[in-house]
Amino acid sequence: MNQLTLSLQFGKLPDATLHRAALPRHKVARWIRAALQSDAEITVRIVDTAEGQALNRDYRQKDYATNVLTFDYTQEPIVTADLVLCAPVVAAEAKDQEKTLEEHYAHLLVHGALHAQGWDHDEDEDAKVMELRESEIMTRLGFPNPY
Repeated sequence: MNQLTLSLQFGKLPDATLHRAALPRHKVARWIRAALQSDAEITVRIVDTAEGQALNRDYRQKDYATNVLTFDYTQEPIVTADLVLCAPVVAAEAKDQEKTLEEHYAHLLVHGALHAQGWDHDEDEDAKVMELRESEIMTRLGFPNPY
């Protein structure tokens, strides 16, 4: 099993208790580890809409809050990355997709961990391969296919 150094951070959230309950540290580590192909140092930060929008605007030039942002710094010899998840966006998507908050967070953490290792979905073929990998990981973790 790959080694993971995990920092789990929560920004100021109006409903922080709900998000903290869906993201116990041991589960977050398990979900990310399932997607890793090498050792990693990853920070996961759960943010509000304002922080998520500012980061997306400043780093991707997209002026809206998105569900997950991956800031990947190195892939070798270890993966180093920050995964930033916007709690209100994740909660709204989970509700719209009729998923539990935990299930959606697990999927987005797997998704972000794959991005941190160089996986991408800009092209149709890449998207299919990445979605298949995410589905395999989620099934192994005991979750249904996220797609």
